[in-house]
Amino acid sequence: MKLSKTLAATALIALASPVLAAEIPVIVKIPRMTMEAAEKLAHATVMACRKEGIQIGVTVVDRGGLPMAVLRDTLAPPVTLEVSRQKAYTAVNFNAPLSELEDRFTKPFSVGKVDGLVFSAGGLPIEAAGNIIGAVGVSGAPTGAQDEACARKGLDAIQMDLDMAQ
Repeated sequence: MKLSKTLAATALIALASPVLAAEIPVIVKIPRMTMEAAEKLAHATVMACRKEGIQIGVTVVDRGGLPMAVLRDTLAPPVTLEVSRQKAYTAVNFNAPLSELEDRFTKPFSVGKVDGLVFSAGGLPIEAAGNIIGAVGVSGAPTGAQDEACARKGLDAIQMDLDMAQ
């Protein structure tokens, strides 16, 4: 009796396996942001901060964290480029605004101590139709909240384009 139950279970698994294998996609289609969209976002972000009298560096990264557009306003210090890149990289990897993560990783030896991650406000993920497609990072304003406000205004400038693309 026990052997027949084992055989029956094995037969069911064997019959179901090809069906399960057929449901696993061979190719995954991943939405991507165009270079033009990244450039428009970066430019709109710089302009938003300029209106406030703030000189910044901004980096827009793709979903893998690789830079697509990088701008530094005329008087923004060179360090703003690296900090904005790290903010964008962190935001895309954690898929969250960095202002929500600032206090999350403060203990020694936490993930916040990994090189290349910055948990300071000024980085926002970019989504289109529920898919993360990149992030924007801003550095140079007196506060992280101001960095993030500029990033939000830049993102608002392309959000309709992103929403309509799907």
